[in-house]
Amino acid sequence: MLSTFATLSWLIIFSIGFALAGIWYARRSRDNLEDFIVARNSQTATATILTLLASSLGAWILFSPAQAATWGGIGAITGYAIGSMSPRLTMIPLGQRMRELIPHGHTLTEFVMVRYGSGLYRLVLVIMMFYLFISLTAEITAIAKMVTLIAPIPLWVTGGIVLGCTLLYTAWGGLKASIFTDKIQMVIIVPLLGVLVLLGWQASGGIGHVTRTLQATAPQLLDFGNASGIKAGLTFFVAILLTGLFHQGNWQRVYAAQSTRAMRRGFLLGGLLVAPVIFLMGLFGLAFVAQGGGDDSVALFTVLIPNLPLWFAVALIPLGLSLVMSSADTAISAVSSMIAVDARRLLPHAPNDTLMRYAQIAIYVMAVPVWLVSAQGYSVLYLFLLADLLCSAAAFPVFYGLYSSQYNGRTALISTVGGLLAGLSVFPAPDGNMDTLLESFLLAALTPVAISIVLTRLWPSAHYDLQQMQHRIRSLQI
Repeated sequence: MLSTFATLSWLIIFSIGFALAGIWYARRSRDNLEDFIVARNSQTATATILTLLASSLGAWILFSPAQAATWGGIGAITGYAIGSMSPRLTMIPLGQRMRELIPHGHTLTEFVMVRYGSGLYRLVLVIMMFYLFISLTAEITAIAKMVTLIAPIPLWVTGGIVLGCTLLYTAWGGLKASIFTDKIQMVIIVPLLGVLVLLGWQASGGIGHVTRTLQATAPQLLDFGNASGIKAGLTFFVAILLTGLFHQGNWQRVYAAQSTRAMRRGFLLGGLLVAPVIFLMGLFGLAFVAQGGGDDSVALFTVLIPNLPLWFAVALIPLGLSLVMSSADTAISAVSSMIAVDARRLLPHAPNDTLMRYAQIAIYVMAVPVWLVSAQGYSVLYLFLLADLLCSAAAFPVFYGLYSSQYNGRTALISTVGGLLAGLSVFPAPDGNMDTLLESFLLAALTPVAISIVLTRLWPSAHYDLQQMQHRIRSLQI
């Protein structure tokens, strides 16, 4: 399709271009530690919409929705699409509550530490860091695999270029640089995704041809009432909803919005607009099956590439980079924010420049295993599912404390552990059948509710003054 030299050249040019844009913005708006972590009250509703869309639409949208459709059909696509928007909608009331109770907050782990104590805090910190590591690794793996479909460039080369360029501007400029580049990347993502959909469906023969072929060969994929499709859709919905609540990048954007009103509008439209994109990408899985199948992990590209114009093969590179870097810089900025906040708690007298330097060093250190794992081309799907289970178990205990003053750290920790044990009891083995995946997520999510009800009745706790949190969590800019 493209020569190795041409592909590598375009990859380097576009990657450096994004990095330079972020560095330029970071240099002209070099701010304090607060701005580096949360860019508090600086983003309009429109900016919030764009950054949420950009951080949501990672390179995974070119792989996962279509692959899910090959076995779950229209039901799986629908659940995937609704699930992808659900964390944004759920975070509207949660984000508003967090801004009311903790106007100077920064991270979800900060809230957990103050509200529940060190026991649950350590567990939630591990869950969130694990999820961010897997998310970042998956994004770098995805772009590396995509580039190999264009030219035989080693995975480690692509991964190193993309990860290195993303680190350059994110480590320097923090959240503001991430949001700025998100806006640029959305200008690239929207039109190129539109062209991709147009070219892809032309290559497939059109919706009518795909529908007629599937009705003759795999009608269950078009049946909204298909039991396996419904179950797959529910699995995606539950997993994505509960996991998205633990992405620190979302909580940064809760505080980055100019006002609660801007936050509500941004998260509402940012959530609603992502759903149709996921649905359209998933339809390529149906087109893939109609064409005869093959390697379903690259279903979209199997449909697209045979009839791909040379100019769009080049355009796939900035599209893939925009998708990856917008998600990767969100994960990197999220990790650095958590490290800086925790460093302030451990080193209360350290200068802010020192805390920022610690955060920057930490994300460079984390980038090494991310690069090494992504260079192997492993599927991290199973680890993603495990992260989903962990988040499912922690969801109710963590967020119930935003509203209940009678809920304590001991009950929350026991409930979370109980949810983990219940979910793990039926969680599929790495090489096993995934039929019990939905049951494991539901057990992990609902068991803590039951345990919390019982323990609250058995061990009534003292009233916790939720308003005191605003005095215990203060701005880092002193």
